[in-house]
Amino acid sequence: MTADDYDYEALGLVAGLEIHQQLDTETKLFCACPTERREPEASSHTFTRYLHPTKSELGEIDEAALEESRVDREFEYLAYDTTCLVEADDEPPHRMDEEALSVALEIAGLLDAEPVDRAHVMRKIVVDGSNTSGFQRSSLIATNGAIETSEGPVGIEDLLLEEESAQRIEETDNGVRWSLDRLGIPLVEIGTSPDISSPEQALEAAERIGMLLRSTGTVKRGLGTIRQDVNVSIAEGARVEMKGVQSLDDIDDLVRGEVGRQVELLEIAAELESRDAAVGDPADVSELFADTDSGVIAGALSDGGSVMAVPLYGFDGLVGRELQPDRRLGTELSDHAKRHGAGGVFHTDELPAYGVTEAEVEALREAVGAGPEDAVAIVADDADTAESAIGAVAARAETAIEGVPEETRGANEDGTSRYLRPLPGAARMYPETDVPPVDPDPSEVETPELLTEKVERYQEEHGLDAGLAEQVAYGRRMPLFEHVVSEGVDPTLAAGTLESTLTELRRDDVPVGNLSEDQVAGTLALARDGDLPKGSVGDLLAAIADSPELTAEEALEREGLGGASEDEVRAAVREVVERNAEQVEEEGMAAFSGLMGEAMGALGGKADGEAVSAALREEIQQRA
Repeated sequence: MTADDYDYEALGLVAGLEIHQQLDTETKLFCACPTERREPEASSHTFTRYLHPTKSELGEIDEAALEESRVDREFEYLAYDTTCLVEADDEPPHRMDEEALSVALEIAGLLDAEPVDRAHVMRKIVVDGSNTSGFQRSSLIATNGAIETSEGPVGIEDLLLEEESAQRIEETDNGVRWSLDRLGIPLVEIGTSPDISSPEQALEAAERIGMLLRSTGTVKRGLGTIRQDVNVSIAEGARVEMKGVQSLDDIDDLVRGEVGRQVELLEIAAELESRDAAVGDPADVSELFADTDSGVIAGALSDGGSVMAVPLYGFDGLVGRELQPDRRLGTELSDHAKRHGAGGVFHTDELPAYGVTEAEVEALREAVGAGPEDAVAIVADDADTAESAIGAVAARAETAIEGVPEETRGANEDGTSRYLRPLPGAARMYPETDVPPVDPDPSEVETPELLTEKVERYQEEHGLDAGLAEQVAYGRRMPLFEHVVSEGVDPTLAAGTLESTLTELRRDDVPVGNLSEDQVAGTLALARDGDLPKGSVGDLLAAIADSPELTAEEALEREGLGGASEDEVRAAVREVVERNAEQVEEEGMAAFSGLMGEAMGALGGKADGEAVSAALREEIQQRA
């Protein structure tokens, strides 16, 4: 059965979203550092940290944090000339940024959510290195909102304002390297109720929330500035959180994929139950592979490592069963092994292969007491890693007998997902004592115009067609469009320049990223004032992009793209008409089309067609 064949209502699909959106504020949430992103090469210095979980106020340790801490890693942080003591966790955080709070309240209004009377900052334990302090600061701002979808309303359970994590740069020999430029950027987290009952509704809800967020005009745009987490379960399955969905377009595919994975896991569990399946005890089987031709195994043994095996009684043929495209139950076992430092696992559903012979497989089965109906999984690595990893494999195999485990998974680009860690619990949250609470006041927050409303207004007020109006309203340059139009620039010219001309220049490898908003606005102002022909706007922008130190006026003078004056236009048109006087007398206004091109050519592209057209019509009418 494919995802298209599923009856989601019969399966009891329940889904919810968590939308994480960076805010485009001047400073970070708990310090005065800027929120601009930096290139890793700009780092001025580094420092390292080792993190470990702490107990909650009730003396509990969060399971997800505990598993993360079992992997001993060093975290290196790239710092910059703007990095402050708060970001390095060498100074207490400052008060919550007022601009960020105001934007969060604006978003709460768009979601019809009720602001809390008092917002307290909490610490959320995070020991994966993404925060120098070992926790993330978060504050509940509003609750009980709702959005509409074509399949019914979707509730908004909560809206939180929190600090963004550091940017993961790369794995190192000792751990992970992070960049601090992103750490502390204000972020809103929007959590929906589990009201979503189809993949299509999940996508629609995410698109609706995304539109509302962009309507504020105060959220960051671009890759990584918005992330979606999707919670999915079916009636006989379990709640699974898929994190790090980068593209809205992937959400419906991820929901379909997770439903399919849970359906397959339930069928595997039913088959395992019928076989009276069980998981045996791990055993060291290194001696069996002393003369192996497998490069992976031989490499581990030559470095003093070991080969650990676990018998999976009744699992034959099921470890290799596909759960999602190119992902099998064996892949799930491998994900857990990798979390403990191993490179992966081999299992008998895929062996002999990878240099492992049929004889070695038979010897392996005999050594752990596995028969034809059983499977065996092995891990080859250093002794400690192999022992830890095979234990994780055994634990995951145990849950396969039970059904679908609750867990946090990472979203892959192909619509599949991979195991990350257990679901976090309440034990990872406790009050932040260094930041005083604030009393949100939504009375001074204005509700912005929605992007859908802008599209309609651009059509009605500015005469843009529906497609161009939507491009402008939803585009990154919408504020610039509104600014130049308010300054008298023709809306159609402004929209075409921002959404078409700049795109065409980029495709022609013009470095449009060098253009500032002031330079673009200045170019459009020159066209508005008649100093630059509209047809030369792209040429001037290209010239400025190649010499970004120039203003629009300086580039215009250097390139000689200035427009012809009204007197020059009339003189050129009059000369064309006189040269074709006989044709004008015979054809009258019918001669217009033929003479228009000649007139434009005579002016060398230094005049707008509208001005030339008006002057030509007037001259023909006078002679006719």
